[in-house]
Amino acid sequence: MTDKSPADTPRITRRNVIQGVIVPIMANAMPPRAQAAAPDAVPPKGTAASYPPLRTGLRGQYPGSFEAAHAARDGLFAGPVTATDTGEHYDLVVVGAGISGLSAALFYQRAMGPDARILIIDNHDDFGGHAKRNEFHYGGQTYLGYGGTMSIETPFPYSYTATSLLMDLGIRPDSYSGYLKTSRLKGLEPAVFYDRETFGRDQLVPGYHDGNWARFFHDSPLDDQTRADLLRLHTQAINYLPDMTPDARQALLRTISYETFLRRYAHMSDGAIRFFAGKAYRNNMRVDTCPAYDAMKAEAPGFNGMEVTHETPHESAVFHFPDGNATTARLLVGRLVPSFFGTPQTAAGVIMAQGNYARLDRPGPVRIRLNGMVVRVEHTGDPARPNDNRPVRVVYQKPDGTADTRHAVMADNVIMACFNNIIPFIVPSLPDAQKDALKYPSKVPMQYSTVLLRNGQALRRCAARSIYAPCSYHTRLLVDEPVDIGGYTTNPAPDRPTMIHLLRNANAPGRPRKEQNRLGRQEMLAMTFPEIEAKTRDQLQRMFGSLGFNHEHDIVGLTVNRWPHGYAYTYDTLGDPYMPAALRPHVIGRQPYGRIAIANADSTAAAFTNTAIDAAERAVQECLISRGYT
Repeated sequence: MTDKSPADTPRITRRNVIQGVIVPIMANAMPPRAQAAAPDAVPPKGTAASYPPLRTGLRGQYPGSFEAAHAARDGLFAGPVTATDTGEHYDLVVVGAGISGLSAALFYQRAMGPDARILIIDNHDDFGGHAKRNEFHYGGQTYLGYGGTMSIETPFPYSYTATSLLMDLGIRPDSYSGYLKTSRLKGLEPAVFYDRETFGRDQLVPGYHDGNWARFFHDSPLDDQTRADLLRLHTQAINYLPDMTPDARQALLRTISYETFLRRYAHMSDGAIRFFAGKAYRNNMRVDTCPAYDAMKAEAPGFNGMEVTHETPHESAVFHFPDGNATTARLLVGRLVPSFFGTPQTAAGVIMAQGNYARLDRPGPVRIRLNGMVVRVEHTGDPARPNDNRPVRVVYQKPDGTADTRHAVMADNVIMACFNNIIPFIVPSLPDAQKDALKYPSKVPMQYSTVLLRNGQALRRCAARSIYAPCSYHTRLLVDEPVDIGGYTTNPAPDRPTMIHLLRNANAPGRPRKEQNRLGRQEMLAMTFPEIEAKTRDQLQRMFGSLGFNHEHDIVGLTVNRWPHGYAYTYDTLGDPYMPAALRPHVIGRQPYGRIAIANADSTAAAFTNTAIDAAERAVQECLISRGYT
């Protein structure tokens, strides 16, 4: 293993990235080191300038995409907002081109007819919201990864609306097993990486799974007390709450964190609890903020010896495309702007299709306008009068922030399909109670780093298919699921280029959950791509260096997808007071306001694709009602 610290690790020189300020387009070209390592990279069509999925470096909520939103939050647009009137008038303007916004546009078009005039505006250079596609062209081949939303999945049944839309797009979650090639993972198993700063030495230990606990913990760099505690927790069926009924146990587990359960009732030592520091449970809650009951439902160890009353679990079908839910977004765009792909696409056929972004904002029934941050949405009439048919004014601003790049369009309806927490600042006339409700959640920060390796030999040598790293910068490493679909083959062999994904959930242990999310956002926004890249290279080198891995040679592509405002906030029994369903902030916050409706995952308090679709259908219904279509 290397002894280099992150500061000692050589960095890519990115002269177009200085303290988080990026020159548009060029900032997302392939990092120079990756270019040097991959001279045979041959993009078959398009370049990073014309095709955003090819852009590497710092992606997600990248510098240039969010500054206008922060300016709105900070009061820059508190008064009247001047803008150049484009003369455009639409039946519907959708603010946000994520899955909820795209679905809303499609539902509205179906309701109002194919000639309905719809404009979708998004502040990023690509559509999809968190469902972003990472694409690398290397050695004459295409390699795909997901920059955010990984899969279509949910812990509860799909609605008729969500099921029907997915079926219409050609996506059948129950067909996933037909594309999955599990034999390609034969001989690989979960592993744990222990870092020297926390555990005394860098060590990668395979065999992190049931039936192997004794050997796994024996091989781990742990002191005797920690090893004994963890072995007991994973192997022995002990009732740590012996004097309670199943109902009483559930009640208690809902009111204490998993850390409290481990420390107070399972009598785990500090060293044993440290082992769980990087675990992410429901909605990425950590050991100190996750209710013990939710940890139990997530199959965390320590509960096998007790009977606890719990709800009947429901497992819905899961489907994972090589680019995650970006395929869903691409299929939606293909329906809305048929010229984007040129020919109709199936769920399998769209995998290798390369859309023409220059066609998104051409004259037609539906236009998708990227690189525009909406900074003001306001009625020109009286939102309290149902018969007032005067339009809504929508002002958006291009990334450079100058007044002459601020434009206004008119719309008969507007659907806010952006984050809840920005809506009060760009729709300032909302009732105060609704604005307070929209500000209630604290979105969960997430970071997905997509790394293309020259080959998968190091992973094969350590027999790892996933790696948990409790106290490292990235706490999880995933080898993408082996899926063959639409002519694309995922990680076909160890001697071929291999895609891996590194996950980081920035937090601040010991603080309330919302505060952890806020501080995690601040940390993520403060870091530049070279800093994140150095940490990524250092961690991979320390994991695999003893197996012949050399990050200078073996990393041939790197994209960091940074989401300071990541997953939709979900309620929990520790961080949120009890509230009747009708009085929960997401319900109050999503109420229609005149001709303006709200559709996003935040409005469902659930970070799932199907709920984003359901929210879109609800918002369209509200728009129709506001127009008198009852």
